[in-house]
Amino acid sequence: MSRNRVVLFLIAVFALALFVGCGSSDDSSDSGSSSSDETTTASSCKPGDLNTFKDGVLTIGTDSPAYPPYFEDDDPTNGKGFESALGYAIAGELGFNDSQVEWATVPFDASYRPGPKDFDFDLNQISITPDREKAVSFSVPYYTANQAVLVKKGSDLDGITSLDELKDASIGVQVGTTSLDAVEDQIQPDNDPKIFNNSNDVVTAFKQGQVDAIVVDLPTAIYLRDAELSGTVVAGQFEQEGGDQWGALMTKDSDLKECVDKAIDTLKENGTLEEITNQWMSDSAKAPMLS
Repeated sequence: MSRNRVVLFLIAVFALALFVGCGSSDDSSDSGSSSSDETTTASSCKPGDLNTFKDGVLTIGTDSPAYPPYFEDDDPTNGKGFESALGYAIAGELGFNDSQVEWATVPFDASYRPGPKDFDFDLNQISITPDREKAVSFSVPYYTANQAVLVKKGSDLDGITSLDELKDASIGVQVGTTSLDAVEDQIQPDNDPKIFNNSNDVVTAFKQGQVDAIVVDLPTAIYLRDAELSGTVVAGQFEQEGGDQWGALMTKDSDLKECVDKAIDTLKENGTLEEITNQWMSDSAKAPMLS
């Protein structure tokens, strides 16, 4: 082989090696870029990247009928009521507009049964409990139930503005509850509260005039006022550690949990959740805060 041919041969070999090397480098770079993109997509909370029950739609479950103050006019779609407003607020944080939100009817007891769900998350005053967490996943809490004071309309306790005004009252409460702790820790009445074995006995004592007021969690007080004890008012509500916490319920280990958590945390940080809670769980529920 002539010297010129040897030189040309070596140049060709070198060029081929360079091409192969560059090709390998490009492949590696492309692979790395793809992996990075996949990571970004996996952690993205944009509608197009979320694994929702229906493509491009956020499906929220709740029971039917849907009662106030959580929903108004038995219509979750109108955005009125605590959990209706919250549902649309979460959807907005996830990038869905109102027209991209659908509501599904989900019986309360069916919501936390094991297995797949035909909704993305459920808002239905569902308390987060260890037993339920075995079958489903919950978001971070969006509400912690306050304690409330239920009294007869027109009584001396109707219109109170502070816990101090309950010092002389005869208060009924159920044994072993957060409500009992709240009475003893915060109200500290002059007379020992009257303690009953169950909620039915508390209600009966109130009906019979054995107590001036009963202390229960706020959701229960609202239910009693609106459904069982006519002629009563929620004189007010107050905070107490240990109240039931509600969360958005999802399929066990749902891909959406991280994004729903982020949405709720953002609503807490920017004050939106507090505004929604005050509007629907205090003002519209006619349950003012007691100082």
